[in-house]
Amino acid sequence: MATRPKKSWQEKLADDKDLPKVLKIAPAHRARFGGNTLAIPAPREIDALMRSVPKGQVTTINELRSAVAKRHRAAAGCPITTGIFSWVAPHAAEEARAAGEPNPTPYWRTLKTGGELNPKYPGGVEAVRERLAAEGHTFGLKGSRVVVTNLAQVLSSPQ
Repeated sequence: MATRPKKSWQEKLADDKDLPKVLKIAPAHRARFGGNTLAIPAPREIDALMRSVPKGQVTTINELRSAVAKRHRAAAGCPITTGIFSWVAPHAAEEARAAGEPNPTPYWRTLKTGGELNPKYPGGVEAVRERLAAEGHTFGLKGSRVVVTNLAQVLSSPQ
């Protein structure tokens, strides 16, 4: 039995899977999302939002979700797909960098809730910290997690 070749991160990023979509939320779940519609973004849409964060600023997954919701006039942006695509984009960016792309997506500027550095990004927390430090950010610990210390001052809402 032949196996199909594994998709590259670039291919995963380019596969829109009939997205974006806005879905109606079941009544039992509306309170959780603050309304009756949920926007499910396309992978490249998340990548574009991540690219829009200027040097010296950061954003969070929740800010990406808010931008998706606003863009599609929905009550909320999907937390699952936004999280997945914000994981695919960094790996695609590193593939692009390895292929000679001079300006790949600056994924290190996208943090987890509360300003936590994402350990699932290429190179882990140390690589993300190094890139953010080069842009002037400072860090502290929240338990065992590394966070950007002045999040409120450097938080950007992507468009």
